[in-house]
Amino acid sequence: MAGVTSPAGSAGPPDATGPADAAAPPVRVLIVDDDALVRAGLSMILGGLPDLAVVGEAADGGEVPAAVAAYAPDVVLMDIRMPRVDGLTATEALRAQPHPPEVLVLTTFDADEQVLRALRAGAAGFLLKDTPPAEIVRAVRRVAAGEATLSPTVTRTLIAHVTAAAPGPVGPDPRRERALRLLTGLSERERQVAVALGRGHTNAEIAGELFMSVATVKAYVSRLLTRLELNNRVQVALLVHDAGLV
Repeated sequence: MAGVTSPAGSAGPPDATGPADAAAPPVRVLIVDDDALVRAGLSMILGGLPDLAVVGEAADGGEVPAAVAAYAPDVVLMDIRMPRVDGLTATEALRAQPHPPEVLVLTTFDADEQVLRALRAGAAGFLLKDTPPAEIVRAVRRVAAGEATLSPTVTRTLIAHVTAAAPGPVGPDPRRERALRLLTGLSERERQVAVALGRGHTNAEIAGELFMSVATVKAYVSRLLTRLELNNRVQVALLVHDAGLV
């Protein structure tokens, strides 16, 4: 494996991202990237904060199973393009395991098919490699707390990319049929919330559109994730698109 724990005394960014909970154990982070400089930079960004701990590194997707078994991370920062086993294959294999860690994919592109594949596989979101340090810290904390790290604007961009890239089906479309089957099992209100997510709306926008409180919208989103067996709201949005409802 490429490395182990973060070096002692490594400096992170000023903790302008919110106070850490001293009573909670630190979020354990595994960094997977074939570029040693990227790994070192991320270790420096994350390793100096009391609520985050870089517990290990790997240089290729093929090293991920052993690294996860050895370090038990809560969050994996996963590069997409690696020479032997790419991050997409590694993410799909990892998320198929029982109780997997959350995955944040690292990429130089903000709307390509590889990012979409990672999100469909269950990644909690993605980070561009030029993301400011404070934003990286916030993203890791959000993912560890069970939140997706895609803004509504990014969601809209991804859905638009899918719409532009995907030709209409010529024959039976298994993905569309599966999406329709899953969404048919929802209540009318759940379907309305799902379609709003598919349009990239925020919780506040959905609340205004459907005359709900924001807390009620959040409850519906949680219910959708449970009923549809999905990881985050972006996967709901992609499912709605697959069904042809947006």
